Amino acid sequence: MKIYNTMTRQKEEFVPVEAGKVKIYVCGPTVYDYFHLGNARPFITFDTLRRYLEYKGYKVTFVQNFTDIDDKVINRANLQHVSTKDLSEHYIREYYIDADGLNVERADFQPRATDTIPEIIKMIQTLIDKGYAYVSDDGVYFSTHKFPEYGKLSGYNVEDLEEGAGNRALNGESKQHPSDFALWKRKKEGEPYWESPWGEGRPGWHIECSAMAFKYLGETIDIHGGGQDLVFPHHENEIAQSEACSGHVFAKYWMHNGFINIDNAKMAKSKGNFFTVRDLAKHYDYMVIRFFMLNCQYRSPINFSRDLLNAAQTGWERIVTCIENARFYLDQATGQEAVYKKSGLADKSQAAVRAFETAMDDDLNTADAMAAIFDFVRDINTAVVEEDDQDPEELRQALATLLKLLDVLGLKIPQSGAIPEEITALVRERSEAKVQHNYQLADDIRTKIEAAGYQVEDTPQGPKVSAK
Repeated sequence: MKIYNTMTRQKEEFVPVEAGKVKIYVCGPTVYDYFHLGNARPFITFDTLRRYLEYKGYKVTFVQNFTDIDDKVINRANLQHVSTKDLSEHYIREYYIDADGLNVERADFQPRATDTIPEIIKMIQTLIDKGYAYVSDDGVYFSTHKFPEYGKLSGYNVEDLEEGAGNRALNGESKQHPSDFALWKRKKEGEPYWESPWGEGRPGWHIECSAMAFKYLGETIDIHGGGQDLVFPHHENEIAQSEACSGHVFAKYWMHNGFINIDNAKMAKSKGNFFTVRDLAKHYDYMVIRFFMLNCQYRSPINFSRDLLNAAQTGWERIVTCIENARFYLDQATGQEAVYKKSGLADKSQAAVRAFETAMDDDLNTADAMAAIFDFVRDINTAVVEEDDQDPEELRQALATLLKLLDVLGLKIPQSGAIPEEITALVRERSEAKVQHNYQLADDIRTKIEAAGYQVEDTPQGPKVSAK
């Protein structure tokens, strides 16, 4: 498998630090609101990466944090006159509702920053002891000038950053250089705080992730992921403080997903084009949202529009209908004595798996993987719809293969609900009316079935009933 490494700006063969095992850290949400469409993309992207690595046989340890203390959390809590803890815990619960809806698997560890304060303090003290950090009037800062490789991820250098920042970066802060960043912030009026050797205060945003990664995965991890907007300053600062602290490479591979634009414009609350996943889920199934995301390779920008989401819904329904038709065929074929013929589905299943894996091995190219799935769906549809003597066992194995590939992408097929007995009785009556050539009665019964919220479709295997 090859992965595009942001650090080297090229695709590299993935070789884990420890054979057979993969350690992944992904920056999670800042929990002060429902998460939006832009947040959902990394959640889905790295959940899919995890699933595919497990499919390939790796033992994956996956960590995604909750940032439950920072300026946004504090400001929102003050605005709502609640504690930061109550606010963050509320939105952590809401996060799980949407994440579960998107079929994002629970992380092995999903720590809160506020539960990692002792590790954060210890890490800051190590940086001070090693000369990489200094105590100031308003907290503790990391000295970017002391870390020669600062900027190696983003491509920026300290001099250019400071020239571009000017004096703005020093206003209200007691740091030595504009590019230095806060590790610990002394408390201000109305803010939560913790005790530390440098006075009461709270951690800076960047140090939180480093401390949590160290705690649960160790000093060197395989993959660090997040959105493209985190390359600088967040991930750049994580690298600096982590490697200065440990003396080791922090992450072998850095993966970043592309932005989401709304109708060709950057998503922003100020522009009125800001969508939370909760908003969209009122109009579209969560699986449609996930399917929409996966139809684009993760590093490419996505242009979101209602038309494109509607198209995704149509595509997803095509897959669901294929599976429902295949299941119906198999249900009707059970126990029947018939002479069946092979349709080549076994070979097509193998071809689908090869095409799927080739795409996914090429830097998690879910767009091409989805194309392979659609080709396979066409093959199954042909076997089910056009071949009324399709071998059930061959179809059953093909269906299992399709469901397995969809599961790797985290796409969950809805379970068909049981058809009420009164509807089943009407279907039997209609079939009997057709046998007796009473087509008017059959049409009247069909109307009753549709009025009850169901539809009936005549197939070579018999009438197929489904909810509208």
